[in-house]
Amino acid sequence: MTLENQTEIYIKYNDYLTEHINNVNKSFAYLLDNGIVKLDPNLTILITNHDKSKRTDEEWQPYMEYFYGGLKTLEVEKAFDVAWNYHQKRNPHHWQFWVLLKDSGEIESLEMPYNFVVEMICDWWSFSWKSGNLYEIFDWYGKNKEKQLLHENTRILVEELLEKIKESLNKQAK
Repeated sequence: MTLENQTEIYIKYNDYLTEHINNVNKSFAYLLDNGIVKLDPNLTILITNHDKSKRTDEEWQPYMEYFYGGLKTLEVEKAFDVAWNYHQKRNPHHWQFWVLLKDSGEIESLEMPYNFVVEMICDWWSFSWKSGNLYEIFDWYGKNKEKQLLHENTRILVEELLEKIKESLNKQAK
């Protein structure tokens, strides 16, 4: 890969990541402004530091090459899988962080703390902000919820928060 190509994909990935983080912050601001969540300094810190690990050596290059490098060779895919695993295990706003693989082979979903659930929803909703369709998150969740290994209480909280978002959007649309 030429230096020019490397620079181009670096810029594209950096722009994507910056926009994603900005949209996570927009999501959080909406939740605050509409009384869906209360201001909590710890939650604000989580949102402010959202996805900082994507700028580490272990994540940056594999993500950049996987999403913007063009060729998804087996080597690129394997490097991305390792980076994605690092990301999930470093960032408790991912439900995968809360899945315990026991030595016995059993899998147990642990309950996610409230602040991480809120950050996870802001993460998911950021893609709706990007598309301009703030309702997109509801279809996405409907298509993906069966694949997510969530603790029962976590799922209840996720669905309660999503319902509050939908009610708020509907109220504003009237």
